[in-house]
Amino acid sequence: MEIERIQLQKHGDNGGMLIALEEDRNVPFVIRRVYYIYATQNDVHRGKHAHRHLHQLAVAVRGSVTFLLDDGSGPVEVVLDDPSQGLMLGRMVWRELYDFSEDCVLMVLADQLYDQSDYITDYAEFMREVSGAMYLEDMAACQGR
Repeated sequence: MEIERIQLQKHGDNGGMLIALEEDRNVPFVIRRVYYIYATQNDVHRGKHAHRHLHQLAVAVRGSVTFLLDDGSGPVEVVLDDPSQGLMLGRMVWRELYDFSEDCVLMVLADQLYDQSDYITDYAEFMREVSGAMYLEDMAACQGR
């Protein structure tokens, strides 16, 4: 699955902490868009989509949130609750966000501007597309032998 937890470098002391996010250093893509989610009720589920091309880095800068992630091979749950850790999300990964803490602020960096056509919002359609992509990758690997 194209997900990876990234430990971000902390700088600071008793006076406070700082974490810098820099493209080509700890963000492995050009940053084209930044947004954040906050004031989400605990019982709300957000996301419920995949991206055909977009790559993202998510950081819970405050509080916690649970991600349900699936690349077609089965779901995985990941909890973000440490502002010094980021979660890299690659293309064709279904994501659903829930269990937001009352104080959660989730910041997301993206390698593309918003493009509605990049979203897959129907899980059945996502499974059809990701299954086709996996089949093509398997065929290419077999032919490359």
